[in-house]
Amino acid sequence: MPTTPRTFAAVDLGASSGRVMLGRVGPGTLDLTEVHRFPNRPVTVGGTLHWDVLALYRGVLDGLRAAGRTAGGRLDGIGVDGWAVDYGLLDATGSLLGNPVHYRDARTEGAAEAVHAVLPADRLYAETGLQHLPFNTVFQLTAARGTPQLAAAERLLMIPDLVSYWLTGVQGTEITNASTTQLVDPRTRDWSPEVARRTGIDLSLFPALRGPGDPAGELLPEVLAETGLTGPVPVTAVGSHDTASAVVGVPAAGDDFAYIATGTWSLVGRELDAPVLTEASRRANFTNELGVDGTVRHLRNVMGLWLLQECMRTWADRGDPKDLGPLLAAAAELPPLRSVVDAGDPAFIPPGDMPRRIADACLATGQPAPRTAAEFTRCVLDSLALAHREAVAQARDLSGKEVTTVHIVGGGARNALLCQLTADACGLPVVAGPAEAAALGNVLVQARAAGALDGSLAGLRALLRSTQRLDHYTARPGAAAWDDAAARIGRAR
Repeated sequence: MPTTPRTFAAVDLGASSGRVMLGRVGPGTLDLTEVHRFPNRPVTVGGTLHWDVLALYRGVLDGLRAAGRTAGGRLDGIGVDGWAVDYGLLDATGSLLGNPVHYRDARTEGAAEAVHAVLPADRLYAETGLQHLPFNTVFQLTAARGTPQLAAAERLLMIPDLVSYWLTGVQGTEITNASTTQLVDPRTRDWSPEVARRTGIDLSLFPALRGPGDPAGELLPEVLAETGLTGPVPVTAVGSHDTASAVVGVPAAGDDFAYIATGTWSLVGRELDAPVLTEASRRANFTNELGVDGTVRHLRNVMGLWLLQECMRTWADRGDPKDLGPLLAAAAELPPLRSVVDAGDPAFIPPGDMPRRIADACLATGQPAPRTAAEFTRCVLDSLALAHREAVAQARDLSGKEVTTVHIVGGGARNALLCQLTADACGLPVVAGPAEAAALGNVLVQARAAGALDGSLAGLRALLRSTQRLDHYTARPGAAAWDDAAARIGRAR
């Protein structure tokens, strides 16, 4: 291995913002610097909610230009990760057939019922191991059937693969994101012909599968010119689902841990060697998504900080914007567990007036509705901790493996109140950090593929533990209060 650190750019696309991070990696070295951050603002056109993917791509190019300036014009590699399930359609010339539709758009209403009519929910789970979410790609494609765009499409690229294609001109389907389509068999780590046949989805739309660490091309000449980078610059497939990269970035020792990858969503689960395809796992709505190095991410989606983000957006739209720091400080002073909601309630998925929906949910369960912004914030964070508690316990029980530590990574690792409440709710120690776990996992997979590092996931995580700041939270007494709160919303164990 080289002794001089090498430099890699991680393009990390989230549901609310994108960022380009610059990582310096070598034996004993792992430094990460944010060089560019840009908003991800969906746009409603003709009644359909779209991603503004060209604005995102502009942000990526600006970020790579900034990375090049910081690194002296030369990068040793680039990797792209982003959110799951959404896609862009290309015509025979490789041109994009319109902006991708946002997973929160209402077009998938009724699509799940149409799929289950030809492939019952239990059979679909047995084939794919994927939790039921109304916006899974299989339902999006069912909803799009008969549309001119899908009829004209020659290729379908998941969002990170689309960005990678624009950078390199090379098409591919990275496996960790492909596994979120509900078209992949997690046992074979390949497409499920049975699901495709039953649902009428043409798998030839997808380019060849590739895995984390596989080459994904080199920057095109026009991209080099646009960004000022000196070529050749390789692009490497990483765990292109941002959660797959984030789980690589969990600084765990051993395998007796649960993780919570926090952001717009909270992804709560275990890293396993094989999928859990039991009926109990399906009823608990746990998913089996593919991870790096042949692993399986057995997890459940919890609504996450979307609840608070959408409250803050609503308040800002009303002319009453809130600053997060003082809001969290005020929430920390309030009595705990006064009112909680079921963070898994589908009523909270669409954008809109989140404070009203939270208040309505509290009243419907006989609890007082929050009134102030601090009370709404405390309700959201108590509710998220309660949802984390249930999901961690289910992940333990369904896998049959004990959990001794909970790792919180992603943006929520910076939220000390959420981390402490999660420790209290779970009755387990919480290790918080790194906040940029997805970008770090992205960089680590690139570096290993390039020969700058070697070893297993355990070795990569040891490097994280020795180089990244981690905060520790000890559970405080009070399990009975959490039991009572769970019973109020019908989530008692």
